[in-house]
Amino acid sequence: MAHPPEHPPAGPGPHLGWGPLALVAVGGAAGAAGGQAVSLVIPELDKVPVSMAVINVVGAFLLGFLYQAVTRLGTLQAKDLKLLLGTGFCGGFTTYSSLATDSAVLLRDGRVWSTVAYALGTVLLGACATWLGILAGTSRRSPGDPAHPGRTS
Repeated sequence: MAHPPEHPPAGPGPHLGWGPLALVAVGGAAGAAGGQAVSLVIPELDKVPVSMAVINVVGAFLLGFLYQAVTRLGTLQAKDLKLLLGTGFCGGFTTYSSLATDSAVLLRDGRVWSTVAYALGTVLLGACATWLGILAGTSRRSPGDPAHPGRTS
């Protein structure tokens, strides 16, 4: 006889509690402040908002590094760091919505080649930066770590 399917408990799961929410909020506030600080320091280049591209590429590197580097930590530590630094800080720091808006403004102003270079360049450099972040996070592992690429056992 088949048993009825089990239903999850009513109410939000543990990932929706106040602790995880606070981690994302604190990380997001710090990331947004950091992104704003960078955007104030790096000037536009021929009316192209270079700071947004720099922020997004650096954020992509950090996110790749973070997710690879924390895989060797305990599950709870990794989850908390991913929420604080990945979802929170990197989510607040990077601003791909600004990339879209800035691209639309450049295109509206008839700057087709600037738009293509800015948008496509940011996305491609961001993908490469993520890959480099993953490599950097992998290389931080100690040789005794079972997931270290140089381990021979």
